[in-house]
Amino acid sequence: MLQCVTMLQRAFMLSPAVRGISSGSLEITAPLNFWGGKRRESRERNNVENVYEPSTGRVLCKLAPCGAAEVDQAVAAAKSAFVPWSQMSGMERARVMREAAHIIEKRREEIAEMEVVNNGKSITEARLDVDSARLCIEYYAGLASTLAGQHVQLPGGSFAYTRREPLGVCVGIGAWNYPFQIAAWKSAPALACGNSMVFKPSPVTPVTAVMLAEIYEEAGFPQGLFNVVQGGQETGSLLCHHPDVAKVSFTGSVPTGKKIMEMASKGVKPVTLELGGKSPLIIFEDSDLKNAVRGALMANFLSQGQVCSNGTRVFVQKDILQEFVNEVVKKTKAIEIGDPLLESTRMGGLVNRTHLEKVLAFLDQAKKEGATVLCGGEPFIPSDPKLRHGYYMTPCVLADCRDDMTCVREEIFGPVMSVLSFETEDEVLQRANDTTMGLAAGVFTRDVKRAHRVIEHLKAGSCFINNYNITPVEVPFGGFKMSGIGRENGQVTIEHYSQLKTVYVEMGDVDSLF
Repeated sequence: MLQCVTMLQRAFMLSPAVRGISSGSLEITAPLNFWGGKRRESRERNNVENVYEPSTGRVLCKLAPCGAAEVDQAVAAAKSAFVPWSQMSGMERARVMREAAHIIEKRREEIAEMEVVNNGKSITEARLDVDSARLCIEYYAGLASTLAGQHVQLPGGSFAYTRREPLGVCVGIGAWNYPFQIAAWKSAPALACGNSMVFKPSPVTPVTAVMLAEIYEEAGFPQGLFNVVQGGQETGSLLCHHPDVAKVSFTGSVPTGKKIMEMASKGVKPVTLELGGKSPLIIFEDSDLKNAVRGALMANFLSQGQVCSNGTRVFVQKDILQEFVNEVVKKTKAIEIGDPLLESTRMGGLVNRTHLEKVLAFLDQAKKEGATVLCGGEPFIPSDPKLRHGYYMTPCVLADCRDDMTCVREEIFGPVMSVLSFETEDEVLQRANDTTMGLAAGVFTRDVKRAHRVIEHLKAGSCFINNYNITPVEVPFGGFKMSGIGRENGQVTIEHYSQLKTVYVEMGDVDSLF
């Protein structure tokens, strides 16, 4: 841990985004709000909350929420920056976006280290998240110059055309499991279309979004184009109800997504909602077992299991159930838990103590309902004394699960895999679709026809064949049913951050009925 702290201190000295961290304790004291081109203090002093480092349990910083005055200032800054930005050509916007991606690439390690300190995931995963953010910005920079309308020839020489125009000030509300990545996934398509954005990170992980804001500023974006306001539910409500906000994009839980949709509806504002999931992963008897086990691990234990698309309902065909369970338990027991800044670590602490206790409570309930714990599911204390107050647990595999169990019906959002057996394709399809959510689904089989047939009948927005939790930025990501509305990433997302104007051009005389 000492070596990693030294690495962090060196990174903080190099980065203007983290110069507020004092040496030794690494407590963040710099303001975490950003609008109009610089960091800003919140005026709120009564509702200050502690933000904790998951790996140690120590206080990382204190967070004061933004109130109505700060939200107004951030939105005003975004509204002002929208004017020159929206009038730039797509090529001009792309040039600045590519510069931002280049800066992220240069600062990859320090951003990843800050993500680890704030979120708790392993440094290996955090680097991949930073890469995904950079690639997303590069991808939409490439699309910025391709935004175009359509020409329609009409009788008599008249014609019509369409224009794809930006919406205005967009609001992004992020989740705590992928703080930096989500900020990029929401801002990149919005900015490519000519919009500006006010982004509110989760109050649990407030640190790295402001780093993205400073990178955008350094790259040459107009001041106020991307702004960060900190806070919880009240701050989010102020943003959703703000009369100058044109759109809201939210990543988080289903209940909060419903509230945001209701608030946005008051102003008839479009929303993008990427919500929760309870996704099925179906493993047929003809699967490549080695890859199926790898896929199940990727579907359940990335980011300490705190991933909305996780395939936590693992359906295994009866004839290979025992062989699969033996292998997945062996691999799960071998996952190295501990200091997330060490290269060898594959699982860090959960995001905070409240969430850890919630996940452990789900496991208690699962045992009461008859599930068998094959491995894990216990609080874990690393050998390093500096980590003893962190929020660690051992990854868990549950057997003897039934479709009516709480652990199978509800999203746990932790490192818990529920294994269920099945016999026929029709049976497993019915069971897999028996959920109110539909974010993701996966199939492992060597039978190509079966793979596509099963995927066709799975009611989920993001599906995988012989892999899981792969999210290239070129491909749309989002859910069916209560897992959300709209998509992140891919070309289609341009439609969610722009509006279509139709123009009719008369080349003859007006044919009047009067």
